Amino acid sequence: MSYCLNPRCPKPENTNDVKFCLSCGAKLLLKERYRAVKPIGQGGFGRTFLAVDEDKPSKPQCVIKQFYPQAQGTSTVQKAVELFNQEAMRLDELGEHPQIPDLLAYFTQEDRQYLVQEFIDGYNLAQELVRQGAYSQSQIRYLLDDLLPVLQFCHARHVIHRDIKPENIIRRRGLPGRSTVISENNPGNLFLVDFGASKVATNEDVNKTGTSIGSPEYVAPEQIRGRALFASDIYSLGVTCIHLLTGKSPFDLHDIHNDTWIWRQYLKSSICDDLASVLDKMIETIPVRRYQSVSEVLQDLHKSAPNTNYQPVIKPVVTNTNAQPVVNNTSPTNNHLIPTATSTSQIDTELEEIKTMFLSGSKPKNNSQSQPQTGAPTSKSKIDEELEEIRSKFLGNNP
Repeated sequence: MSYCLNPRCPKPENTNDVKFCLSCGAKLLLKERYRAVKPIGQGGFGRTFLAVDEDKPSKPQCVIKQFYPQAQGTSTVQKAVELFNQEAMRLDELGEHPQIPDLLAYFTQEDRQYLVQEFIDGYNLAQELVRQGAYSQSQIRYLLDDLLPVLQFCHARHVIHRDIKPENIIRRRGLPGRSTVISENNPGNLFLVDFGASKVATNEDVNKTGTSIGSPEYVAPEQIRGRALFASDIYSLGVTCIHLLTGKSPFDLHDIHNDTWIWRQYLKSSICDDLASVLDKMIETIPVRRYQSVSEVLQDLHKSAPNTNYQPVIKPVVTNTNAQPVVNNTSPTNNHLIPTATSTSQIDTELEEIKTMFLSGSKPKNNSQSQPQTGAPTSKSKIDEELEEIRSKFLGNNP
């Protein structure tokens, strides 16, 4: 089907083999190549269509955004034009990131502005929440690991997104050879979309009051007052996470009378204190108490992980000595995770290897952050004490 882009067309549906609308006579191809197939969204300032690029042999799908403001007032329309142009500029600057849609074209045709961008085939997280239910803590960890580097990429280029919410995060469907089951959380499958509200933060803009933009449920308090910061995006991502964990509106998760978040009492499943603390700091209402940079969030998120270069991967099932699958259980009473059972002999063997390595003065392999040894080797007794502490942690403090 070809869909007519004339907003006043009485019958916009057409067959694929016509170049002009049979109802109103409008041209159906944009720039002689982009053909709209069906509308997929509409807002106060424009419409969005699923489209096909007829200029390429494979005829790949893409997205057409048509600027069509319905708001009244010169200043409102002028601001809408600014935001539409701004989105094209941001996509052009940030499109090199694999988790941000590419800008394919930006042009004017028949006195209307159009933006064509890469189509991400999948569901946004709001749709996913309805389909799959509340997220588990492992899914939230993967989400943060997948999206925080994207946010870091934007901030490094002085771009504040200003409208992070479940609807603006799309999980691409599984690629060939990769599962579509969301519990496996394939890294790189989450896309940050809709940069129509984004802005460039310059040194001159930091202390200026601008326009209040964003979705009320997820927007940071300072952003409501027109003073968006990089930390405002961190706030919105944190609120997105607690919404996905609880399935409740962020408005219901905050006690406005006491200015306190009460999201923990609405959790669908237990969550460890470390992750809860990270989320609490992400959603601090006072900006100076919040994380100021993405790197700070990542550091706290992984501070208990042995590998500082942690990347989200699909982990194999850990088995006990009887070769039976072990499931990570949670304690509903204290919100602490119960450690997974692990083979005692396996831990002792690995700790003995570490001990031998230190006593021989060798360095661990593939560890670019290892410090060169200076002076005499560490004493055997000191090493024994430290390894015993590690062993105790893995075995639940059992000697």
